[in-house]
Amino acid sequence: MKAIDIGPTSQEKTVWWILDLGETHSIYCISVEFKDYKDKEMRQRGRFAGFSLYISNTPYKDDGRLCYKNTLPLPPLAFNITCFGYGRYVIYYNERLDGVTYPKGYSSLHTFTELCEVKVQGCSKAGLYGSNCSIPCPKNCQEKWCNIVDGTCVGCAPGYLGLMCEEECPWGWHGVGCKSKCKGHCKGNATCNHVTGYCDGGCAAGWIGKQCVQKCKDGTYGSGCIHNCSGHCLNGTFCNMENGFCEFGCNAGYSGNICNKEEGIYPQVKESDTTSTGALAVKISIAAVLTIIVVLRKEPQLIPEGNKTTFCTPKRTNR
Repeated sequence: MKAIDIGPTSQEKTVWWILDLGETHSIYCISVEFKDYKDKEMRQRGRFAGFSLYISNTPYKDDGRLCYKNTLPLPPLAFNITCFGYGRYVIYYNERLDGVTYPKGYSSLHTFTELCEVKVQGCSKAGLYGSNCSIPCPKNCQEKWCNIVDGTCVGCAPGYLGLMCEEECPWGWHGVGCKSKCKGHCKGNATCNHVTGYCDGGCAAGWIGKQCVQKCKDGTYGSGCIHNCSGHCLNGTFCNMENGFCEFGCNAGYSGNICNKEEGIYPQVKESDTTSTGALAVKISIAAVLTIIVVLRKEPQLIPEGNKTTFCTPKRTNR
């Protein structure tokens, strides 16, 4: 395959070539055979110099991963490179841009790209490694992707670290690369789930949500925010979202930490009311004394006894 020329005097400045493997594979080695004119080997090597190889899951190199970039020495016309990757597309790219000074030996004018063969080696199924592609990658490798030779993970699934992704995130951290910090409101000061960041054991009092980052609504408090404030906090202030306490005090007539204890309310008595009340009490006392005196001075009652009427007089007792 021969592409149009690139260079300062050419219409095109870049050239690319894409190999579609049909589906995603675990790649180990890429071989490229460039056109060899026998007596023009150095010219040909200068034309290919500076090329790059990418592995991608889309036809665009910028979406993929650079696995090789040639500088010096000039590449051989039969080129092999160990290139670990995981993707569907292998992309060859080269350029000759205006205003750029290229190393000695690079062809800059009318640079043609002539590829005879591109060979890709690896495992046909993702998630396997080894000489026979028969060993499963470690279970916590990101997307089950590991080095096709030694099985080390290219990246870890969220919540794990290490070459084989066997280590859980340290206490208080979670997510991809363990770079996300737990929010700190899990029940019992527990750490969050190292994968999701959720508080699996529930939230501390005053907080709700999977990650316990939402405060109780005003007027509610406690575990799960299921309790209502007493409604008697001073001047209509809201209670503490964790324990329900009225931190600024209670309205008149209420006491206690949450202001739910009613107290007796007695009206104030004016001095004039006190004077008149006292006079009334004196009058009532005098009337009571007079009543007693009147009762004591009443005549003895007559008690009928047969057809004879006698006076009922107190019996005397001889001492």
